[in-house]
Amino acid sequence: MDIESFHDYCLAKKEVNAGFPFANLPKVLVFKVAGKMFAATDINLFSSISIRCNPETIDELRARYPALQEPSYFSKRHWSRIVMDNSLQNQLIFKWIDESYELAVSKLTRKMKAELGL
Repeated sequence: MDIESFHDYCLAKKEVNAGFPFANLPKVLVFKVAGKMFAATDINLFSSISIRCNPETIDELRARYPALQEPSYFSKRHWSRIVMDNSLQNQLIFKWIDESYELAVSKLTRKMKAELGL
């Protein structure tokens, strides 16, 4: 997967915006749905992407997929870092991005979901 595919896939999701919210990490592009982060990557390196993960399955997935690792900056129980080493098929990465997006949406209030049509 290349950064353009990742970028376009994330932005195609409903009510998503992208930006650079971290002053101390100016090259980290973050994708949010209604203010809730669901993916991030360093645009200069694109050596990994960070995504939200289900805490109930995160350990099993990390054991099964070596490219799925603990994140550098986010909660280790709720986020994982996908190392972009070409060991994973794009479809699996897209599936995990979808799940990350859905986890972020699940944190929104019912009212906010209704207002956004989510």
